[in-house]
Amino acid sequence: MDQCPHMNILGLEEFDFSPLCDLKLSEGSILLNISQIQELCQQLPANLSLCEWRLTFRTQTHGTSLRTLYKTSSQLDACSVLIIRDSYRQVFGVVCSAPLRVSTAYYGTGQTFVFSFSPHLQVYKWTGGNSFFIKGSVDSLHFGGGRGRYGLWINGDLIRGRSQTCETFDNEVLSSTEDFLINELEVWTLV
Repeated sequence: MDQCPHMNILGLEEFDFSPLCDLKLSEGSILLNISQIQELCQQLPANLSLCEWRLTFRTQTHGTSLRTLYKTSSQLDACSVLIIRDSYRQVFGVVCSAPLRVSTAYYGTGQTFVFSFSPHLQVYKWTGGNSFFIKGSVDSLHFGGGRGRYGLWINGDLIRGRSQTCETFDNEVLSSTEDFLINELEVWTLV
């Protein structure tokens, strides 16, 4: 399912709910404070800004296994937010329009976007240049692409990653450096 729940709330998909962002978290994030989450929430599509944020994966709790990330994330068929803090304490991530899973091809929709807090929120939305939103394998997970470059690439060990400018989002490098080490990773499912 590439579409998220609540897509057409009473036909108001074009209405801007951002000022109404009523934040509901299942527990606290160790990567973002409440004001940062609220700021990110205001960038979400209207149909997602009203969702509860449910923590489904945290490396501190679940370890550094991409297989475990897929298993815990697939329990809820919903959109998600993946957040990373690198070894330089830079925080960045991706809002995913579909659940994280192993796939043979790219999937997702133009609601997917990447972001970085450096130190203020910078959001890079879909350019329309291609549809390389999300692709998962047992060895890696990547978001955005084109010409062999990924907006965000995460190795299967959940320790190493890479961020590059890509055609999908026309983003700047999200992390402190193009190649980075993951200090902590969280996945939040929007339900």
